[in-house]
Amino acid sequence: MSGNRRKAFLVSAAVVGGALLMTACQDTDTTTDTGAAQGSSSAASTAPSASSAAGSGQGTDKGSDATTGKGNGTKDGAGSGADTGNGKREPVGQVCGANDISWSTKSETQGGGYILVIAKAKSGITCVLPAALPTVAFGSDGTQAGPAEQSVGPQITLSGSTTAYAGVNPKTAGGNGGKELDSIIVAVGDNDPDPVSLQVGTITVDDPIVTNWHTSPADAVPFD
Repeated sequence: MSGNRRKAFLVSAAVVGGALLMTACQDTDTTTDTGAAQGSSSAASTAPSASSAAGSGQGTDKGSDATTGKGNGTKDGAGSGADTGNGKREPVGQVCGANDISWSTKSETQGGGYILVIAKAKSGITCVLPAALPTVAFGSDGTQAGPAEQSVGPQITLSGSTTAYAGVNPKTAGGNGGKELDSIIVAVGDNDPDPVSLQVGTITVDDPIVTNWHTSPADAVPFD
């Protein structure tokens, strides 16, 4: 895949930067006003240091990572709230990452032939497939499948036996052109840091398309 689909999110350094700026300001005040520094020494001794504040923030981040595991899904289905539009918030699960999912494929003949991509959450994981196309790419040049449907479907929460399906038609262009490949690369969105490569047998790729995620395989037939 191209580089923009392999990007990982960077941890922000704003807290540490702010702490260093506070320390620098305190040093300047001490050199320019010794009396003021002495007068405030007792108050400063009771306040948490900048390094302690930064360490506290880092500890919170690590604790959050430990509850979610390596992927994005959660073990207990807990997630942030979503605005329903009426002033209320409803809990939603975390967005799935490719490594939260058990993947499989199946070759189908309907509609001229296509690849059915099958996704289930790994044991103990609850996560949400967003209302967007899966990212499906082919070959070393990262040729990406376009949309097979005019609009995206609803998000799907994967947990337990719930299964999601997407259909990939690797060749919609006429003629004998295209490139011969034997695998596809699948991710949950362009920013998924852990795309997976799935073996599909020999296929000819030329102007590929992919459906949205569906809960029924009959709805995941990619018509051109």
